[in-house]
Amino acid sequence: MNSTTRFLAGFVLLIVLVVVLSSTFVVQQTQQALVFRFGSIARAPITEPGLYIKFPFIENVIALDKRILDLELPQQEVIASDQKRLVVDAFARYRITDPLRFYQSVNSIAGANIRLTSIVNSTVRTILADASLATVVRADRAGLMHRIRDDVNTQSQGLGIQVVDVRLRRADLPEQNSQAVFQRMQTERQREAADIRAQGSQFSQTIKAKADRDVVVLRAEATKTAEQVRGEGDAQKNKILAEAYSRDPEFFAFYRSLAAYEQSFRPGESRMVLTPESAFMRFFKNPFARPLSEQMMD
Repeated sequence: MNSTTRFLAGFVLLIVLVVVLSSTFVVQQTQQALVFRFGSIARAPITEPGLYIKFPFIENVIALDKRILDLELPQQEVIASDQKRLVVDAFARYRITDPLRFYQSVNSIAGANIRLTSIVNSTVRTILADASLATVVRADRAGLMHRIRDDVNTQSQGLGIQVVDVRLRRADLPEQNSQAVFQRMQTERQREAADIRAQGSQFSQTIKAKADRDVVVLRAEATKTAEQVRGEGDAQKNKILAEAYSRDPEFFAFYRSLAAYEQSFRPGESRMVLTPESAFMRFFKNPFARPLSEQMMD
């Protein structure tokens, strides 16, 4: 086989390979495809993955994503029904449900994002304008998002897409309004704190006054009880002393003298100048001395 024959064989093999490659295409699991012939749809949209055959050079394939697609929406200001201005940050998720209608209406995902952004923003403004600030922020936020999703689906039926979800990521007051609201809330909380502190101080003074009054009353009652007990003790002591004196006057006189000595001769106390013959010193000279009263009678 000469070189010319080998060249022709290689050329033919290349042509066959190009024709084979041009006659087949693969649809991935995340894709769906449209097959066009001279600009017109040649067959039904292909939604199942696999290897497919087409006419080479006269048919072309356009692949579309069949996964859920994200749509990030720009922030916008909305005036609620109570005339409060809100900064709304939202996003949407959608999928292509009718590839042919999708291609005919918006042609591409970029075109779909532009059309869908306009529809979603308009719907968000319309629905939030009928709701109050409290409803948007906390009362029925989920219900509002469902209404927005349903309205967007109704308006986008001709685009061949289905909006899966619309979420309000953020719905807050503008920055300057937020600062004013924060300062007002801070002032209100400070006023409430001052009121609570004043009430606490009043309760504290009331408790302290009651405690002081109870202390005075308890001390007075304790003093009264102590005086009564002391009086009863003194009376009982005098009774015991009287009984002791009546039983043995000499011993009682001796005992009283010893007690007088103990009280008189303490270190550092006052001094007494007495003669040894004094009646006060009689028991120092004679432990068996008679009582002072008997000596005076003699």
